[in-house]
Amino acid sequence: MIRIGLAGWGDHDDLYPARTPAKDKLAWYAKYFNMVEVDSSFYAVLGDEVYRRWLAETPPDFTFVIKAYQGMTGHSRGKSLFGGPGDMFQAYLDSIQPVVEAGRLKAVMFQFPPWFDCTPEHVRQLRAIRKWMGDLPLALEFRHQSWFAADNQERTLDFMRQERWIHIVCDEPQAGQGSVPTVLEPTDAELTIVRMHGRNAAGWSQAGSSNWREIRTLYRYSQEELAEWTEMLNQVLDKGTNEICMIFNNNSGGDAAVNALEMMGLLGQSPRALPPRQMDLFGGWEDGWS
Repeated sequence: MIRIGLAGWGDHDDLYPARTPAKDKLAWYAKYFNMVEVDSSFYAVLGDEVYRRWLAETPPDFTFVIKAYQGMTGHSRGKSLFGGPGDMFQAYLDSIQPVVEAGRLKAVMFQFPPWFDCTPEHVRQLRAIRKWMGDLPLALEFRHQSWFAADNQERTLDFMRQERWIHIVCDEPQAGQGSVPTVLEPTDAELTIVRMHGRNAAGWSQAGSSNWREIRTLYRYSQEELAEWTEMLNQVLDKGTNEICMIFNNNSGGDAAVNALEMMGLLGQSPRALPPRQMDLFGGWEDGWS
């Protein structure tokens, strides 16, 4: 089974009628996709009432990949709002509990920063996180190439299998140590996540520039590139995972929704509804969804 979705739902304007209020966008998003990546959970530990509202706004089969809070992945280096790591992890667990209880948590996604390299200290940190998070499905994305260096790749994958981490396969620019190769290996029998970041090598590595976030994922995949991924997804399924969640994060220029719907078409899937501006998106593809 392959699910297609997007990173967040607020910035994909082509999906929504003009002037759609922000509070209504998730319900609209769920008309097209049955899975989403929650990004706002990275910036703050949200109140559980937020998740309850999102559950109410989406169908019973709609699932969430929820990003771990930035303090849990080492992105925030300032003074913590919590008494210690245990308090922080418990607050996060309490916040997402409504999604867990509803059976609609696909995974908690731990995306580590580029300075989180393959060292014994960081391996110990991953073990500690697994203990703090209990038996929840946890997905792991690295941003440092050392984890997949020739002498580390198999050990990294074996570690993920032993510690029950879901591998996040990345399609991203190959721009030095701060990016990882596309490794088509599942580590969990139930789920593998694929994140499509685009291939804008120039924008990917300009973390110090003022408009970095505006250009980092500025990329639209071609039909040929997406077609290659249909074969790659089948390779991952054949290696032993029941489900793939493919998340398009290439949205600096608003391309994620277009590519996600194109990918669904290549896979023979139909969105639950058609975007209000489908002709702008597909330029004559209207009949392809009938």
